[in-house]
Amino acid sequence: MTTGVIHCGVCGYTITVKADSTNGQTVQLDITSDCPNYQKIAAELKEVDAFQELFQKLHTGTVYQTFAKYSPHPSCPGLSGILKTVEVAAGLALPQTASIEVTKD
Repeated sequence: MTTGVIHCGVCGYTITVKADSTNGQTVQLDITSDCPNYQKIAAELKEVDAFQELFQKLHTGTVYQTFAKYSPHPSCPGLSGILKTVEVAAGLALPQTASIEVTKD
């Protein structure tokens, strides 16, 4: 089981992604969030093909299409967090902390 926890920023929402794959390609997802948009995404996004998500143009994958349908905020880091968790669950990347730090001078 691979777990990704995404802290989305000033909105204060958190997304938790639990992902598992038994064959290195099909990934089962369990997404929970206090964000009402991600609750809709979680209800629809239960399983993805890692190869289809990670090796084609960004806007054509199931994760992106579901995100585009329900999230009005295109800069939300949840999209990349879900994809990174899928990548690790499928054995296509090693688990590693990733972050975005934004400051204003």
